[in-house]
Amino acid sequence: MATTNGSSKVFEVPKVEVRFTKLFIDGKFVDAVSGKTFETRDPRTGEVIATVAEGDKADVDLAVKAAREAFDNGPWPRMTGYERGRILHKFADLIDEHVEELAMLDTVDAGKLFLVGKVRDIPGAAHLLRYYAGAADKIHGETLKMAQRMHGYTLKEPVGVVGHIVPWNYPSTMFFFKVGPALAAGCTVVVKPAEQTPLSALFYAHLAREAGVPDGVLNVVPGFGPTAGAAVASHMDVDKVSFTGSTEVGRVVMKAAAESNLKPVSLELGGKSPVIVFDDADLDMAVNLVNLATYTNKGEICVAGTRIYVQEGIYDAFVEKAAELAKKSVVGDPFNPRVNQGPQVDKDQYQKVLKYIDMGKREGATLVTGGKPCGDKGYYIEPTIFTDVKDNMTIAQDEIFGPVMALMKFKYIYASSLNILSV
Repeated sequence: MATTNGSSKVFEVPKVEVRFTKLFIDGKFVDAVSGKTFETRDPRTGEVIATVAEGDKADVDLAVKAAREAFDNGPWPRMTGYERGRILHKFADLIDEHVEELAMLDTVDAGKLFLVGKVRDIPGAAHLLRYYAGAADKIHGETLKMAQRMHGYTLKEPVGVVGHIVPWNYPSTMFFFKVGPALAAGCTVVVKPAEQTPLSALFYAHLAREAGVPDGVLNVVPGFGPTAGAAVASHMDVDKVSFTGSTEVGRVVMKAAAESNLKPVSLELGGKSPVIVFDDADLDMAVNLVNLATYTNKGEICVAGTRIYVQEGIYDAFVEKAAELAKKSVVGDPFNPRVNQGPQVDKDQYQKVLKYIDMGKREGATLVTGGKPCGDKGYYIEPTIFTDVKDNMTIAQDEIFGPVMALMKFKYIYASSLNILSV
């Protein structure tokens, strides 16, 4: 395993300045009502980066109150789409001006590769915002021909106050996937960022204020799922909630929304995405694509292709090439541009992945490569490959959310019009 692990030597980078650590409510950075804080840690080292205000129900109540006032009586939903679009374009321009600082925040908070953040994630967030800014004045209804001599039409209006619960694996991208369309439509929002990665969300709140987003339109309340997240999902004055995260928590969010005011819910939950490789595939291309599907962002992707079915004719060659490629992967400090894989987001996720690896070995899968932590500090795990995996094994069924590939051999049987895949 090629490693330049940040555990033993952290790659030299400029000091990351954390400027915003308080809740952002009604256009101001404020302490939590309770005065409580929590630590956010650098997964490269396990050390504390900053102490962040810990929001709970009382703070969510204040944020929702500000968002409700801004929606019911403020200028944002009453602006033309063109006017909202101009402000959102300025917001995107400010993101471009702070690309490096924002990429640093997501690197020290989430363990994401700094170079990828700098050239893709943060510019991509600005691109998302510009896309929705451009759509703000193109929200159209329809004119309907009625059976009687009447005029019928549909009118699309902002839904109101929207609660967004953002995941930790793509803190910037997912922030704007949720916030961008809501703001463009004229909604006001309350964002609960993941407790593992609150720093960039607070910086975006600052930039929104600088861009001219009115007070109360965008509110950010860091905190924990069972307190702040639950308060957002169950709040009677939140008109819609959007959640990205685990299937288990998604059920809780949907139940809370239903038991409060039956607010509509958008859920993006976990998965166990399969990849099927047939005998006639370009072997080298298939191995490279599967490597990317499994190990990109250290496997912390809800659509990661970690359940790999390979036809028996090329199975052995595929395993050999996949293992060879995994062993070449450089695991280490994500600020180092030569590194391919950084640390898992936090200690809990690191331990969860290692438990799945142990489970795979106990259930009879063959560990071909990887399977061990890297270094003596931080949350680094080697790219891991299992073969002889059966469909009923835990590592074939559960979303591991880490750098673990499960390889399975299948036969393709053709009989008349019946095509059968047999694993």
